[in-house]
Amino acid sequence: MGAYENIRQTVRAELKERSDTYKSHIIQWNASPTVTRIEKPSNLYRARILGYKAKEGVVMARVRIKKGRRKRPQVGGGRKPAKSGRFFSRAKSLQAIAEEKAARKFLNCEVLNSYYAGETGDTKYFEIILLDRSSPRIKSDKFYSKIINRKGRAQRGLSSSGKRYRGYAS
Repeated sequence: MGAYENIRQTVRAELKERSDTYKSHIIQWNASPTVTRIEKPSNLYRARILGYKAKEGVVMARVRIKKGRRKRPQVGGGRKPAKSGRFFSRAKSLQAIAEEKAARKFLNCEVLNSYYAGETGDTKYFEIILLDRSSPRIKSDKFYSKIINRKGRAQRGLSSSGKRYRGYAS
């Protein structure tokens, strides 16, 4: 069994058991800001599958998103039965919203990909892989240089979760 397979099994066991270490991580994540830069991914196996490399210019961020459906404000101006619903499903996934939040916080970076990191009763956490546009190591990398040239990928729905809600990827 390789190192990454061992890491993957450890992370899966941790998530299934909801062990003490996982709970302590979640408590720390709750105390941190909504969008937080992190040094390394919590799930290295998943990050590597999605394109993460431990090199200069690759940035990781953890984003906290509130779960649940969107609450619509009360409609004014008379009775409109068609618009009387209160809770509506979002058109975008929570993961796509998390990618957009990270892209707004890190203006000099492009979103490469993201993955689920954990959740509590009312929040979900996603870890976002970002690429620094100004980094010479990223500019010289053949794979990454194509991605940093497409500015605003998260906002335009060009990341994997964005393509999913637009109906282009499964």
